[in-house]
Amino acid sequence: MNPTLLIELLTEELPPKALPKLAASFAQTITDELKKLQFVAADASAHVFASPRRLALTLPAVLAVQPDQTIVKKGPAVAAGMKDGQPTPALAGFARSCGVEVSELSTMSDGKQDVYAYRSVKAGQPLAAVLSDIVALALKKLPAPKLMRWGDSDYQFVRPVHGLVLLHGSELIAGEVLGLASRRATLGHRFLSAGEVTLPDADSYARVLYEQGKVVASFEARRELIRHRLAEASGKLGAVIAAEQALVDEVTALVEWPVVLEAGFEAEFLKVPQECLILTMQQNQKYFPLLDAHGKLMNRFLLVSNLEAADPSHIIHGNERVLRARLSDAKFFFEQDQKVRLESRLPRLADVVYHNKIGSQLERVERLQNLAGTIAGKLGANVDDARRAAYLAKADLVSDMVGEFPELQGIMGMYYARHDGEHEAVAAAIEGHYHPRFAGDSLPHGPVALSVALADKLETIVGIWGIGLVPTGDKDPFALRRAALGVLRMVLDTPLDLKQLIVDTHDSFPAGKLSASVVDEVFAFCLERLKNFLAADYKVDEIEAVLALEPTRLDEVRAVLAAVAEFKQLPEAATLAAANKRVKNILKKAEGEVGVVNHALLAEDAEKALYAAVQQLAPQVADKFAAHDFAGALAQLASLKAPVDAFFDGVMVMADDAAVRANRIALLASLAELFNRVADISLLAD
Repeated sequence: MNPTLLIELLTEELPPKALPKLAASFAQTITDELKKLQFVAADASAHVFASPRRLALTLPAVLAVQPDQTIVKKGPAVAAGMKDGQPTPALAGFARSCGVEVSELSTMSDGKQDVYAYRSVKAGQPLAAVLSDIVALALKKLPAPKLMRWGDSDYQFVRPVHGLVLLHGSELIAGEVLGLASRRATLGHRFLSAGEVTLPDADSYARVLYEQGKVVASFEARRELIRHRLAEASGKLGAVIAAEQALVDEVTALVEWPVVLEAGFEAEFLKVPQECLILTMQQNQKYFPLLDAHGKLMNRFLLVSNLEAADPSHIIHGNERVLRARLSDAKFFFEQDQKVRLESRLPRLADVVYHNKIGSQLERVERLQNLAGTIAGKLGANVDDARRAAYLAKADLVSDMVGEFPELQGIMGMYYARHDGEHEAVAAAIEGHYHPRFAGDSLPHGPVALSVALADKLETIVGIWGIGLVPTGDKDPFALRRAALGVLRMVLDTPLDLKQLIVDTHDSFPAGKLSASVVDEVFAFCLERLKNFLAADYKVDEIEAVLALEPTRLDEVRAVLAAVAEFKQLPEAATLAAANKRVKNILKKAEGEVGVVNHALLAEDAEKALYAAVQQLAPQVADKFAAHDFAGALAQLASLKAPVDAFFDGVMVMADDAAVRANRIALLASLAELFNRVADISLLAD
């Protein structure tokens, strides 16, 4: 069995949020390069290690010497290599370039013709000859745009580097990276380790660091240890941790020897909205807030220390003292903000530029107010509450608390509105109008909040798009794609006309401020986003068939999609879809306007039968469509198979007589209208 390879780079503390990506990239590049050179099997997989002070990996079964390489060099074509029994200049030159006689060349096929070739064997290189260069390449490829120099060297890296370990089994591989020669010794924990840690071999890396260096080298193992100890500590208090996975990951990247400690703060701070306290604990101090059984913040919290002490009281008190200062700031901001009414902050929004082409935040508030009122009226919601909520929705942007913690916008507005005695629907809408903030986030609760949320997102999309700032590629600085997805999620369950909402939004801007085509472009943009959103639950051809008709009432889309899926199961579906496609192609080529069918010009029995079938079926389909029985409307089409087949088998649409030809095209147009009442079935796959 070939030995395991260990590579470790010992550094100063690495950026915590970037650490997992740095480690993964480091290990992946090294593994890929060793595979290319055949030092490891094609399915080899590295074990990645990452801590605040080290990037490392172990890779099992690595060869000490690369396999010999057979090198094939292709030359001139055999057919053109010899002339009158003598090598041509091209063939002779090829042989000289290979350092052999022409007689020593072989032939092979290059896939098109036989060519002369020279085969040689290159002896495999030892691992030590290539490893330093591979590690250097991995460092260059790291996703780290900001590099630094240290000491008096010209070397650059994310953080200063102090050590390099290259071990193949128990053998030290000589090498140099960033001016550092490889050693078999590394450093353990900055404070808990007694000194250098000597590594006997690659396989014992994690164990020796743990036992002698007080370092849990594996990021995943450290994270699981932290999770377990947090759960254990919170369980003893009957509490739930109010923290997302991102905070656990960040803390994992900050410590090498995690110790979970319990601490607390004065109960008086609980008078401040708990969102403020939670945010400052998580964002500023990387602490884990605790909620009681009712979801209320407790004045206890958990912290993950990188130090282990027989008496941790000084660590706990030190962290409590730092947090107390932070919470005092939050309390001060909150109390200062409440000294003035939320409404009184509105004039200051005139000095906050939303975008220089479409005005200030105050001008935007005026648009939101009118638009939210319009939407509320369509929803049957309280128009006054919607207008009031939209009027106050951005006022907290100029509050002290939001100035310190921008993430609290909307949340603080809700608290300040309640403090001012605003209607609860108004206060809730101020916070709710930012929802959904991301994929999977909750929707605004209640019609007033929904009205303001739709107004806010539509005003952003239409306004920004209308001044030419259209998303391109992966660039979307105003997050229009996310806003559009939020709009779609809201209107998919709401009886609103999306196209009309976009028109209303456009009309809320001063005349001539936005491009003339913005309504159609934004509507098309939303439908494209809708295709992506629906793709998780429906087939692509069914989505294409439904959205091809550009429906504006999106609350009906899911029902139509279900009906189309049901229609596809009918035995007649494939034939009717193909017929509809044929009809569409004929109508595309038709010249002039399509008129109405003249019954007197119907000469063939097949066209008379099709006309009668269409006439009979049209009102039935219309009735079912009006009743939102989309499956029933599509099922009616099954009876058209026989007359449609007979028509195309026995009738020449493009007749020589212009009047007859026009009449048959009109018949097909009426058929197409029937086909496409629910969805464009020509787009359905067989």
